[in-house]
Amino acid sequence: MEGVLIIGAGAAGSVTAQKCAMNRDVFKRVHLASRRLASCEAVAKRCVTPIEISQVDADNVAETVALIKKVKPDLVINMALPYQDLPIMDACLETGVHYLDTANYEPRDVAKFEYSWQWRYQDRYKDKGIMAILGCGFDPGQSNIYCAYAQEFLFDTIETIDIIDCNDGSHGKAFATNFNPEINIREITARGRYWEAGEWKETEPLSVSKVFDYPGVGERKSFLLYHEELESLVLHLKGLRRIRFWMTFGDSYLRHLEVMQNIGMTRIDEVEFEGKRIVPIRFLRALLPDPASLAAGYTGKTSIGCLCEGVKDGKKKRFFIYNICDHAETYKEVRAQAISYTTGVPAVTGAVMMVTKQWHGTGVFNMEQMDPDPFLEDVGKRGLPWHVEER
Repeated sequence: MEGVLIIGAGAAGSVTAQKCAMNRDVFKRVHLASRRLASCEAVAKRCVTPIEISQVDADNVAETVALIKKVKPDLVINMALPYQDLPIMDACLETGVHYLDTANYEPRDVAKFEYSWQWRYQDRYKDKGIMAILGCGFDPGQSNIYCAYAQEFLFDTIETIDIIDCNDGSHGKAFATNFNPEINIREITARGRYWEAGEWKETEPLSVSKVFDYPGVGERKSFLLYHEELESLVLHLKGLRRIRFWMTFGDSYLRHLEVMQNIGMTRIDEVEFEGKRIVPIRFLRALLPDPASLAAGYTGKTSIGCLCEGVKDGKKKRFFIYNICDHAETYKEVRAQAISYTTGVPAVTGAVMMVTKQWHGTGVFNMEQMDPDPFLEDVGKRGLPWHVEER
């Protein structure tokens, strides 16, 4: 295995393509495709070694199949929007090519994301003899691997996990999102959800908050959200009593978001405007800054990790496994801000695991089902070093 097809040339896809192009020992052939060829051309200019590019509509299965047959990759790295996960999985199934993505599927017309749609491919992928790795970004992705590492080495039983995500960076804009605005706002405005005592519990959006001490950043107020890795970790971690996800938001961000909600700009249903049908949140996406444009001049750090509590050798233990990433440093390396970097780099490491067959199998897998050791060794060298702190 030596060739990869990356679909999606946005901010995170650009990082993935550039990092693959830096590692020709593993990736002999790198091909980047997107709906807009100009986006691929811009990314190709940043790559330290030449890559091939193509235009593709990833919603169109036949078009993606034709591209896969032309490129003949061993692996498709899906860096497109979550809406396109299923069409790309269908194309990989038809062509017998391995698949990897960074975020689970969600339909365009319902603000809901879960793994059920992708898990239904389990038998078909297994029968085809191919492998799919789901959610290989940071959270989900590296967060799942941290939990797998904790289960294997730090605890006999993990009882509680809090996945905490802080972006303490500043981009100088009045309001902007660090990845696709439509996906970001849909996620944040959804009801919170966490798992405790064997059942799922829901909260009103952004109604539950807690202060965490983030390494490299300090204490920051964080809000309970639902995040997709909770769904799979509940199934694969033994003895778990509770798992939650938290993320930081600044006061200015929350005020802007509240106003946009109040005036209907975050709606995902169609409205009529001057004789045309438009979706307000998609119109808003067109008005907001492109996440890739935020990288230049972005300052500050991200601090993301898993706070785990449990039992080891009969004693209560508490460990925090985390990464700190600097916006200015990632911009120097690949002209990207840290949010894009922390999504794009784990996808490259996941691809390395599959291409070198350190991860292998048939069917559909979540990250915590895979061996964490080689992943953590690789991703640390690739730009996302990890740390374990006993608390």
